[in-house]
Amino acid sequence: MLGTGTALASPPGLVIHKDHDPDVLWKLVHGRCARGLKPCAVYDETHGFALLHSIEGQGQYLLIPTEKVTGMESPALLRPEQPNYFAEAWAYRERVGQDYHRSIPESELSLAINSAHGRSQNQLHIHLDCIDTRMRALLDRNEASIGPSWSYLPESFNNHRYRALYLATMNGSPFRILAARLAHPEQEMGNHTLILTPLGAGYVLLDDVVGGDDRASGEEIQDHECQGRRN
Repeated sequence: MLGTGTALASPPGLVIHKDHDPDVLWKLVHGRCARGLKPCAVYDETHGFALLHSIEGQGQYLLIPTEKVTGMESPALLRPEQPNYFAEAWAYRERVGQDYHRSIPESELSLAINSAHGRSQNQLHIHLDCIDTRMRALLDRNEASIGPSWSYLPESFNNHRYRALYLATMNGSPFRILAARLAHPEQEMGNHTLILTPLGAGYVLLDDVVGGDDRASGEEIQDHECQGRRN
């Protein structure tokens, strides 16, 4: 079962995400969470991940491997036996709404991981939080053009052009899905960012790549204040 593990008390605002120390997340997971200490919300040794509440946003969570995995560029992500970290993170989506004390539709949630050039920490972490309403509207407008093959969205977001791929399920690893379409994944993966959010009956996987002023920080499509439609 996805997302099973030990739930720990975790008051909001304890986890430092952006920090001068690029290894602070690894130190928290390896040094404190592994011993059942705060600020972890969940520590799941069986499935190899921890879930931390981020200091950035009332309802943002970070899913972090319990083994040392630096980020998008890590060869470990392409191993068939590696956990599906995106699916594990998505299993905790209801926590976002719980922190806002309201129900948040799945269509208003998202997962994002930044490129090696657009992150502040050297331990892989997937952001779970609301999606920016502008990106949600962009995807809904262009749903008909998003299919099972990679294609660029007709519109840019923050002057960044994203490729989109429709996924019927979340069974496959987004990292391996991206790597399968790169000529040299061992050299190229670190330059990419990935985003996943519901679309229609399935999901859309978004990809951007470093270039010019674009650092490929997919987190830009998230809204850490969850200002979307309120129930």
